[in-house]
Amino acid sequence: MGCFSSSEELLSTNYTEHGEGQTCGNKVKQLVSGTSRVVKSRQFWKAVLLGQFISLLLCGCAVTSGLLSNQGVNIPTAQSFLNYVLLCVTFTPVLACRRGDKNIVHNLKTWGWKYILISIADVEANFLVVSAYQYTTVTSVQLLDCFSIPTVLLLSCLVLRTRYKPLNYVGILVCLLGMGGLVLTDFLSGNVNVKDVSKAPNKVLGDMLCIAGASLYGVSNVAEEYVVKIYDKADFLGMVGLFGSFVNGIQFAITERNRLGEIDFSSYQILLPLIGFTVFQYLLYTCMTIVIQQTSATAVNISILSADFYTLLFGLYLFKYEFHILYFLSFVLILSGIAIYSCQTTESQHADISNTTSPPTPSRESYEQMEESSVDD
Repeated sequence: MGCFSSSEELLSTNYTEHGEGQTCGNKVKQLVSGTSRVVKSRQFWKAVLLGQFISLLLCGCAVTSGLLSNQGVNIPTAQSFLNYVLLCVTFTPVLACRRGDKNIVHNLKTWGWKYILISIADVEANFLVVSAYQYTTVTSVQLLDCFSIPTVLLLSCLVLRTRYKPLNYVGILVCLLGMGGLVLTDFLSGNVNVKDVSKAPNKVLGDMLCIAGASLYGVSNVAEEYVVKIYDKADFLGMVGLFGSFVNGIQFAITERNRLGEIDFSSYQILLPLIGFTVFQYLLYTCMTIVIQQTSATAVNISILSADFYTLLFGLYLFKYEFHILYFLSFVLILSGIAIYSCQTTESQHADISNTTSPPTPSRESYEQMEESSVDD
């Protein structure tokens, strides 16, 4: 369940074929040789490019949110409502038309309460991170939003039984260093104004909201990986769209009903960014299930760190940001970290599910029997 499961044999062969009596130098040579073969493989570049596509979609969400914020629109919950409705309309009927154990009725009976919890985590993650901008600085949100990575790492180890290898940790560290470089360059370039920092009404509260939101993103991403690899992409999107619409709708009806009445939706400066945000978020949710199914939640979370660089490029024209050469160097550092992480696959008890060359995925009944037997043990 690394960035590409089908390349697992490329590295595993190098580690095992010469036995345990090999010298340290031979091990290094084998690692370099295996890494070189992986980098030249089609799966490697497919994983990297898919991750950057997700970053571009996330960048689209950030840019359109910035345009709405410039117009005084502050509806973090209602802003995502249309996305959940579209997911529900698109994928829930697919589940309803299925027969047998893949039908929506069976989903509600067996996993209904779990999908409710996943939907709540997803809705509140969006709400908390967007709300954090009202209390703290953009720089703090950029840094603390990375907290989803340790959350995903921990939950992947505990829930998915994932075992990370040295190069995986090195790649993650390099990505985080690149992210830190982006934030540092914000100060050097003047894109973060000292006045903006002084305007933060409650920085501690904003930072806590961002950490909580990033943690919930991690929970949602790991749950998404589990569902799409054991069940199906439509299962996750259909059920999250269904329950997310209710959770999100109830929340914005209670907390943001009055704000909606104050917004002039006839203005193209508000309507176009709102439509754009909905389209980008819908594509983000839909495509992320595909990318996570082929890679992992961890790989996706480190890949989207580059979204801030793409946002900067658009901000040069839309928000009058100033460019600094360190932005480009930080971006290269992030891409290097992603490449390093992708060079060595992780090990998981669910790795065979993401492997396209493995036997067909067992039925739901077999997994339910496995879970029942593990509980009895």
